[in-house]
Amino acid sequence: MALAVGYDCSECQNYTSLANRLIFFNQMSQKILEKKPLVGLLDEIIGSSKLLLNAEAGSLLLFDKQNNNLYFHIVSGEKRDELKSKKIKLGEGIAGWVAAHKKPLKIDDCYIDKRFNKDFDIKTGFKTRNMICVPMLRKNELVGVIQAINKQDAEHFSQQDVDLFSVMASECALAIENARLSQVEIKTEQLRYELSIAHAIQQRILPDKLPVYDDIDLNTVLIPAKEVGGDYYNVIKLNKDESLFIIADVSGKSISAALIVATIYSFLQTYFIINHEKLELKLFVEALNRFLISSTTQDKFATAWLGLYNHKEKKLESINAGHNPILLLKKDETDFTTLTEGGLLLGSIDLPYESETIELAKDDLLIFYTDGVTEAMNENEEEYGDDRFSELIKRKRSLGAAETSVMILDDIRIFCSGNEQSDDITFGIMKVK
Repeated sequence: MALAVGYDCSECQNYTSLANRLIFFNQMSQKILEKKPLVGLLDEIIGSSKLLLNAEAGSLLLFDKQNNNLYFHIVSGEKRDELKSKKIKLGEGIAGWVAAHKKPLKIDDCYIDKRFNKDFDIKTGFKTRNMICVPMLRKNELVGVIQAINKQDAEHFSQQDVDLFSVMASECALAIENARLSQVEIKTEQLRYELSIAHAIQQRILPDKLPVYDDIDLNTVLIPAKEVGGDYYNVIKLNKDESLFIIADVSGKSISAALIVATIYSFLQTYFIINHEKLELKLFVEALNRFLISSTTQDKFATAWLGLYNHKEKKLESINAGHNPILLLKKDETDFTTLTEGGLLLGSIDLPYESETIELAKDDLLIFYTDGVTEAMNENEEEYGDDRFSELIKRKRSLGAAETSVMILDDIRIFCSGNEQSDDITFGIMKVK
């Protein structure tokens, strides 16, 4: 499934609602992640939750680790003031159950659920019909619980509502933790603190480890030039037959570039949580492009390459969005084939993309990289260059992916002779077994 806003065709119309929700979700996520005082942040979370899910009311309960209970910090809706002083033990009621089990709950009829405490409705005069309750977790540690109550445009909440709310809850947990830390930070150390947080966040959005494959040898490298940078890669195993390869290079440096990287990551996470259908690469890239257009300013964009590999058929569908040419060295050939078919860079103009499909065979070698590799400079301001990069790979084509990666890094270090790294160095090696 992919997003296709604005296309007048029956195939694309099914994606419109999802596309709009993703764009709206991203806008709210950016507001939530903005630095602000804790009280204002919690107000923002509840207001955003109600809008996202079209709920009549909502509540946010924070976890008091010292006393091991939940307390209502924010409650929306009429006649809800009585609840603000209420403390809830873990395991007690809907919120207590979700907090204890760290799992989301969707309840279509609260009055037939034994966990539901009717006393709240009796005290407030409010009628709770249905709800979603999800935990806010940070590194699997409980931050609190957030609830959306009474779906207004349907009989009850949907599974898509649960998926979106769960993703939002994890971002809320991060925002709350950051807001709490911000209250005690020393002003003179604020910039250093923000950079360290951004670095930690960026490290977490990169894959901890790559998928393991029997049919391909795979290795990736990302060495940031500063605390945070604008390069991103991922390898996502979609199912037993298909994998998605992504590499991107965001314009600009430091925090501004890192924010765009986080936006790309947010799109991927949300898209694959709520979409379980077969991936159509062209529609997927066009959706990502629209998402970035709606989420960034005109001077912020990203070059990217995306490849959808069918392990069973040994076919690679490739889309190059203004990125460095992807290098393919076939087993029986002495020169590289470059994969350039695609379209403009992401986040600039809403135009269609084209793809190309190639067949791979044993010992074929694929290299995807950002310009930080070929534009690495020595002390004489000479660039490492495309020719040196490609010739090195040709000479050492018999090596495995990990060995090739080490060889490339060593050669770049020798060339640069200790000169300060000016850009992120990111690349990936895939070799067919």
